[in-house]
Amino acid sequence: MDWRTHLNDDPLPWLLESDNPSVRYFALTDLLDRPADDPDVVAAKAAINTSRPVKNILDAMYPAGYWVKAGAGYSPKYRSTVWSVIFLDQLGADENDRRIQAACEYVLSHTQTPNGGFGCSSRVDAPHPPNSAVLHCLNGNLLRAMLDFGYGDDERVQRAIEWQTRSITGDKFNEYYKSGTTGPGFGCAMSYGQPCAWGAIKALRALTRIPTEQHTPQVKKAIKVGVEFLLSRDPAQADYPTGDGRISANWFKLGFPSGYMADVLQNLEVLVELGHKRDKRLRPAIEWLLTQQNARGRWKNQHSYSGTLWVNIESQGSVSKWVTLRACRVLKATH
Repeated sequence: MDWRTHLNDDPLPWLLESDNPSVRYFALTDLLDRPADDPDVVAAKAAINTSRPVKNILDAMYPAGYWVKAGAGYSPKYRSTVWSVIFLDQLGADENDRRIQAACEYVLSHTQTPNGGFGCSSRVDAPHPPNSAVLHCLNGNLLRAMLDFGYGDDERVQRAIEWQTRSITGDKFNEYYKSGTTGPGFGCAMSYGQPCAWGAIKALRALTRIPTEQHTPQVKKAIKVGVEFLLSRDPAQADYPTGDGRISANWFKLGFPSGYMADVLQNLEVLVELGHKRDKRLRPAIEWLLTQQNARGRWKNQHSYSGTLWVNIESQGSVSKWVTLRACRVLKATH
């Protein structure tokens, strides 16, 4: 059965409209399985970097490769260097653009800590953030961007992969801190030392970008630990450990773009990307996802970051091409 039979209506014609080249590109490649050399795919990709909002973000970049101010680039949220690079990746920006390359080089030169991870810091008077500033959410987001933008063979990116995997498994890793990553298995100071499911999702999203044939035993072990953690709870309930015992309402607010928080759909996305699309434990979350569509087979953006970005990508609460695209990817894989 075509996966679209599970929807209230077919959203594909809407997603393929030319007004949003990024969504059109991903709909062509991910939903229609068009190859990279397909003329429509080539045209859509070529239009992304000159389209709103990618152009707005790139226009705000300083020639050296940073946004707002020099340094490690964590604040202000969500216009500084690290967030701009993360969102450009999610928007499908073309890695061949010299400005993208300058931004990646800047991050690798200024945001990476001595131990290899990417650190949360806003200081402009330090050569790099301290080791204690590395969190799984930021490291995962930036690592995925570096891999998407073609830096997988860079020695600095390989060091970030090493930090990501060994901090998850604990193998030959003894650099845990009260102020950052507090222990193996996604322990995080922001979660009062508890394992952070948002951090796990971001970390695994990065590891999915490593080609399977390049999976070292360490990468395989880290993925196994991460998947076991995410499936240790019902993804539809998102009742993962927290310091105060409360489940964040943000799990159930589907949105785009994605910062340090994750939602139920992103949990599904990463588990599907890692090959668990037939796991019965995903069914309740998939059924919940289907209930969130409207009569036209479309989803709303309930977490849009409106007012905090260089330019609003979508309005808060509006019907969303981006969230609909995300939902359709998962439904196509699981049906």
